[in-house]
Amino acid sequence: MNPELFLRVGIKPPKGVLLYGPPGTGKTLLARAIASNIDANFLKVVSSAIIDKYIGESARLIREMFGYARDHQPCIIFMDEIDAIGGRRFSEGTSADREIQRTLMELLNQLDGFDSLGKVKMIMATNRPDVLDPALLRPGRLDRKIEIPLPNEQSRMEILKIHAAGIAKHGEIDYEAVVKLAEGFNGADLRNVCTEAGMSAIRAERDYVIHEDFMKAVRKLNEAKKLESSAHYNADFGKD
Repeated sequence: MNPELFLRVGIKPPKGVLLYGPPGTGKTLLARAIASNIDANFLKVVSSAIIDKYIGESARLIREMFGYARDHQPCIIFMDEIDAIGGRRFSEGTSADREIQRTLMELLNQLDGFDSLGKVKMIMATNRPDVLDPALLRPGRLDRKIEIPLPNEQSRMEILKIHAAGIAKHGEIDYEAVVKLAEGFNGADLRNVCTEAGMSAIRAERDYVIHEDFMKAVRKLNEAKKLESSAHYNADFGKD
């Protein structure tokens, strides 16, 4: 949002950024924080909700989205689950597939049509960057790709403490012991640990949570995660 910095150097600023990584790592929160930090309007769109059964409606929504952003500058457009409309194009497909392709084409046209020095910027998010159409990722469109990985142990502890701050607790809570059992947990999982710990206290007819409630919760969620089929993405994406 400081175009003069780029003008001095003689380059064009990026039009958009792609945030990619596993689900629940805070991509939406990060986009909101960016908009709040620069005091910009924030327009969130879930890409899968744009696809409409009526031919041409989805492309119209894309045009209206960019029109709204231009009328309310400075504005950040955040498109979550961009893989829903930004997947690779194929020559054959159903009418729904063709509608998705038309929507993607309109999105590309709109990206090409707005001024990189203007005060409208795109942030897109996905946990499947490997399926995105290369046309969406080329320079001049989504110029920057940033991986948002799962939190490490120290980050997990800080996230857990934030979610546990408002919980009535009794005795000492060994957060380090809890997060050691939370390998591979994202921010949403850690929030669920706190919720499950509270449920454990309620079942025990207590109005406060103790350390053992947290340990039971993290063990329970750990077992549940082992049974889940997790979506994988190419960790080498964007590192060439």
